[in-house]
Amino acid sequence: MKQFAAQIRNASAAVLGLALVAGASQAAAEVRFSLQEGGASRSITLGGSCNRCELSGRNLSGATLSGATFMSATLVGANLRGAELAGGNFTNSDFSRANLTGAEMNGANFTSAVFVDATMNGAEASGAVFTNANMARVDLTGAELSAVNMNSTVLQDARLTGAEMFGANLANVNARNASFSHAEMQASNMTSGDFSGANFSGASLDNARFRNGNFNRANFSGASLRRTDIRGVDLSRAVGLTQDQVSQACADETTRLPRGLQIGSCRSRTIIRVAPPVPPRPPAVPTPPVRHYASND
Repeated sequence: MKQFAAQIRNASAAVLGLALVAGASQAAAEVRFSLQEGGASRSITLGGSCNRCELSGRNLSGATLSGATFMSATLVGANLRGAELAGGNFTNSDFSRANLTGAEMNGANFTSAVFVDATMNGAEASGAVFTNANMARVDLTGAELSAVNMNSTVLQDARLTGAEMFGANLANVNARNASFSHAEMQASNMTSGDFSGANFSGASLDNARFRNGNFNRANFSGASLRRTDIRGVDLSRAVGLTQDQVSQACADETTRLPRGLQIGSCRSRTIIRVAPPVPPRPPAVPTPPVRHYASND
């Protein structure tokens, strides 16, 4: 088996087709390769994992890798268009310049993976983990990233235009000069992130948290900031902010705003609960009439 795996990693002329064959449980899953060399074809099974596999430049479009383990694999420039990677473990793997357009990556683990210059527009990665990943200059235009974990991820010069990022964890990220234009970022955690020069024009940032973040030269033109937590944040050099936006956000005396804008207190919501009307009582049971009988005495 080790000899077969070595051939997969080192054969430069091999053409690989890849499929995941699911068993009765995840532990029984198998990763099966169809290896073709010199006109001969043979199938190799690696028992659900392909750690440290060398698959750079391979055409794996539409491959099913759901639940598979590809730790420290190298997929530089690979074609994974429309591939299914949901629930897989790709920790420390290298996807630099790979094409993951429309890939299904929901719930997968990409901790410390590399996606530099990768194309991931339209990818579905809700609940995926990208902590400490390097995603510089990645294209995530229109991607579905709800509840994604990008804590301490590098997103410098990344494109997330129109991405759906509801509840995303963007704490401690390096997102300098990244584009979040028209992204849906409601309730996102952006605490202590570096968003200097980032573009949030037209983005929805309602209920997001900005605390301790760097927003120097960030563009908020047309962005929605309803109940966004900007307490203690320096926005004095941000561009595109208006009084209406600031008035809808949650600021305090430590918030710094561009000249001419005034701090507004966080508007609290008033919830009125209307009790349903009490149903009318049913009519009382009528008392039967008392009959008096004449005596014959």
